[in-house]
Order: sequence, then structure tokens, then C-alpha cells
Amino acid sequence: MSGAIDLNDIKRRMDGAINAFKSDIASLRTGRASANILDPVMVEAYGSRVPLNQVANITVPEPRMLGVSIWDKSMVGAVDRAIRESNLGLNPIVDGQNLRIPLPELNEERRKSLVKVAHDYAEKAKVAIRHVRRDGMDDLKKAEKDGDIGQDESRSLSDRVQKMTDDTISEVDRLLAEKEKEIMQV
Repeated sequence: MSGAIDLNDIKRRMDGAINAFKSDIASLRTGRASANILDPVMVEAYGSRVPLNQVANITVPEPRMLGVSIWDKSMVGAVDRAIRESNLGLNPIVDGQNLRIPLPELNEERRKSLVKVAHDYAEKAKVAIRHVRRDGMDDLKKAEKDGDIGQDESRSLSDRVQKMTDDTISEVDRLLAEKEKEIMQV
């Protein structure tokens, strides 16, 4: 491997985009409750924004219900507000230091809006992957210009970076199609 470009680093960064995408779509709910649904929720706590799971314990007591046990009583209002404002369509019921969150039945309209959100997440992942490709191509051009690698090696590495990009983007498309099918399944 030439010092011009590190294909393993490019692969690692593209895999990072895939993992971020997987975690994003895991938070989209299908028919059953999952603690992952609340992963994107950020709570205003102690002067900064922190993930919900750093101020509360999340449980799934029933298939269509989430339970949130907040550790600090003063945080109940902030957690309730964060969940309501998270665009997840959830309305918590405050019960002392606990929140009960009934999950409404998914209607056709809600399913379609969840699919739209999944598509947004996919697009975000693809943009991240394309940024990694662009960085790799810029490194190649610079290495060729500086004389570190020849034109043939540059073209060969450039083709490999493009193939990695195409493969990673098709993986995003595959994951998106699976999630879409899961969301639309009644």
C-alpha cells in the first residue's frame, strides 16, 4: 500500500456512515415497542444536551408501551418536553418520576411519514459516504501531483475508491429497503 492513500481508513470511515445509518433507522419504530425508539431524544440537562439514556432508564413493560424511569426528580419536565418535541409522535404520561409512553397504532399516514424519515436518514448516510470518497480522491490527486504515485496507480486506486463507494451506497439502499418493508408491514 502506498503512502498516498489509506484505503483501510476510507473503508473504516464509510463503515462508520453505515453504522450511524443503522442506528438511525433502528430508532424508527415499527409495530412493536423498542427502547431504541428513544435513542435520538436529547434532553436539556444541567446546562447541556445529553442523550435520554444518560438521565433515565428505558424499559419495555408491554409490547405497545415504553417506561422511562428518570433518576433525578428535577429532570421529569425536561425529559417529558424532549420526548414530545422529538417528532416521534409520542405523548408521555407523567407518573411521579416515571413516564409511561403508550405507542399509538401505526396508521397508513404515520407509516408513510416514518418511511420518509428513513429516506432522509439514508440520504444523510449517502452524503457522508460521498464526502469520504471526495476526501480520498483529493488525497489521490495531491499524491499524483506531488509525484508520490504515478498516473496508472492513481487511476487504479481511484477505481477502487469508487467501487468501495458504490458498494457502501448499495448497502445503504439494501438496509433502507428492508426497513421500509418492515415499517409498511401491517
